[in-house]
Amino acid sequence: MSAAFEQLTVEQRDAASVITLNRPESLNAFTAQMGRELADAINLASDDDAVRVIILTGAGRHFCAGADISDGADSFDTRSGSGAKNFGESQSKDGAGFIGALFNCKKPTITAFNGSAVGVGLTMTLPADIRICSNKAKFGFVFSRRGLPPEAGSSWFLPQLVGLPQALKWCLTGRVFEAEEALSGGLVSEITEPDQLMVRALELASEIADNTAPVSVALTRQLLWRFGPATHPFDLLKLDGNFAKELGSTDDVKEGVAAFLEKRFPEFPGKVSKDMPAGFPWWN
Repeated sequence: MSAAFEQLTVEQRDAASVITLNRPESLNAFTAQMGRELADAINLASDDDAVRVIILTGAGRHFCAGADISDGADSFDTRSGSGAKNFGESQSKDGAGFIGALFNCKKPTITAFNGSAVGVGLTMTLPADIRICSNKAKFGFVFSRRGLPPEAGSSWFLPQLVGLPQALKWCLTGRVFEAEEALSGGLVSEITEPDQLMVRALELASEIADNTAPVSVALTRQLLWRFGPATHPFDLLKLDGNFAKELGSTDDVKEGVAAFLEKRFPEFPGKVSKDMPAGFPWWN
């Protein structure tokens, strides 16, 4: 996987693709270009069989300070053109952009919050599967304090992750809160010392890469994300049994059982680039 980016860096570390927001002089403030580059980097990693896990983090002291407001009061005004660099062309025609890239990704995603994440700097991470943070991190869904509604699909994602009462509290007050509150509220699953954040993120990535089948993981994250919020299981029941039957005869399952019986790490042969089961992606 190779591509040139201006506002991101992408580094392969063992089985993980580490995508780093890289505008530290601006606290990694979000721009439309960053959104486009993020979507491209995620899509490249999703299709690369050498990548098992994506880790998203930030350069410098902060993860992302939200939208770039260097134009002052006009920073969000896309009608006059001054706000276009923030949001004007950051999304695809269907509105999905980098959010769609994360949501549809075949690889599990870990966000490692090295520092504060507010506004779009936080909502951009909600489609990630695992979120951990440094104890120096702070968070805020600050939209109501800027006269804006929550964006990037966060009105759907956030209640799925933390429940409606907690989502309402954070979004309606718009206040900034500490890492411990993010943990107790379910936004992040772990807090580390700053110098241990990437160590822990890479440990989680290795746990996934060393023990799980790429095809199984790709299918699992889509089933959980797409059916977890469903009001009943019956549409899911039309799919998951058929997927299990099809995968049951594959070399991946044979290897998984053999590795378990032989008490060794598995070496799954299946690849997401060519071995996804028939009917995937079913939502198309």
